[in-house]
Amino acid sequence: QVQLVESGGGLVQAGDSLRLSCTAASARTFSTFDMGWFRQAPGKEREFVAAISMTVNAGRTYYADSVKGRFTISRDNAKNTVYLQMNSLKPEDTAVYYCAGDPYIPAQRLAVSERQVDYWGQGTQVTVSS
Repeated sequence: QVQLVESGGGLVQAGDSLRLSCTAASARTFSTFDMGWFRQAPGKEREFVAAISMTVNAGRTYYADSVKGRFTISRDNAKNTVYLQMNSLKPEDTAVYYCAGDPYIPAQRLAVSERQVDYWGQGTQVTVSS
């Protein structure tokens, strides 16, 4: 079992930056898991944000069009942590952000495999005021 703990959310103004962290709080490392971030805005379904590969094409990243060029996903396997650097934040980025990972779903498939993902964090709130 892998427990994921997010941190770094908060209230910021449009144009500001935030960095979210997701750490595996368990003995089992996720160094072989491809990892991703999803978000859910009020009244909307959860949507894919970004993913990073640790297996095939290690380090390759994938982004939703809505965040491409503004958000950067990265990981530090020594710390069992994945990050989401969010720049030029917009009010429409307001959501609860979740990190997720699964040993059997590659990063390039995370965007379309949400329902199959095994491991999720509890979520961290990001609020961007205009």
